[in-house]
Amino acid sequence: MRYLFPAALAFALSTAASAQTAPQSVSLVSKTQAVITTTDAKGNKKRTLIDPKSVIPGQPIVIWLTYKNNGKAPAAQFVINNPVPQNLDFTAFGDNSDWGLVSVDGGKNFGTLATRTVTGADNKARPATPKDVTHLRWAFAKAIAPGAGGTISFYSVVE
Repeated sequence: MRYLFPAALAFALSTAASAQTAPQSVSLVSKTQAVITTTDAKGNKKRTLIDPKSVIPGQPIVIWLTYKNNGKAPAAQFVINNPVPQNLDFTAFGDNSDWGLVSVDGGKNFGTLATRTVTGADNKARPATPKDVTHLRWAFAKAIAPGAGGTISFYSVVE
């Protein structure tokens, strides 16, 4: 099955940003790219990011969240909450997202993946896996200065 892009993923890429201080001043833009692997004539593999027109099951995806404080005051206690899109399985945070937290219960509770548990088919608790992740959260330890911003990311695979 092939999913057309962006319609197949865009419905689930809604990113909710919330902040306790000046939420209207921080903009948040998401961008999705597909990871493709190509092999050159010498057999060397290279991973490239592309803006996809369609994606297929098993396709690795990177979702970039770019934030910027457009206000005149620092945005303190800024938090990004992002649901994992319905047709994607979370695999990992991006290189600069080692402070991201996950939820496996629809965004009610957050922590590191190692501290999350879920109930298995046998009604027993088991350690959560990346496939169990429903939401991601980044809570900014420092205020975002006026005019400042950055990008965080996470990896997923199309179901």
